[in-house]
Amino acid sequence: MKNLAIARRYAKALLLIGKEDGQAETYREELDGFSDLIASEKKLGQAICNPLYDAAGRKKVLEQVVERLELSGMMTSFLLLLFDKGRIGFLTSINDFYQKLADELKGMARASLVSATELSEETIEKICAALSKMTGKDIILEFEQDPALIGGIVTRIGDLVLDGSIRTQLVNMRESLKKGQSV
Repeated sequence: MKNLAIARRYAKALLLIGKEDGQAETYREELDGFSDLIASEKKLGQAICNPLYDAAGRKKVLEQVVERLELSGMMTSFLLLLFDKGRIGFLTSINDFYQKLADELKGMARASLVSATELSEETIEKICAALSKMTGKDIILEFEQDPALIGGIVTRIGDLVLDGSIRTQLVNMRESLKKGQSV
């Protein structure tokens, strides 16, 4: 839990700077790109983040990667600050929080839609419109298919979960029957 609070604090700080200098979207792209690079290139991630390696050597690797990527001065300073404070290992969590905060700044929200069966584009658009109306935000909807739901859909927006799956209804019915309640 403490790690999430640390990640949130750094993400908020970067967003505040981005709001002040009008570069919040640039920082979003740079942070996301750097985070993806570290996650996909395991050896590079180890060379920068693993405390078993010499700190001076790790910092030199970070500086060279940042230089080659031609990141903005602010992003370079931010990444070096994370390194100096021993927080570079939180990069993925910081990026996740930053993406959410930057979405909120733009009046957007990310949602996931899981369905037991393939849904038509029209149905997905209707669900997206309903979620947008409900939240008052533009929705970025990620669709996934999961036959284990048996039927229905499950939608998540942040902490809100709208579960209309047959699987959940069957579980609820079973629990009611165990308690001796009428269904």
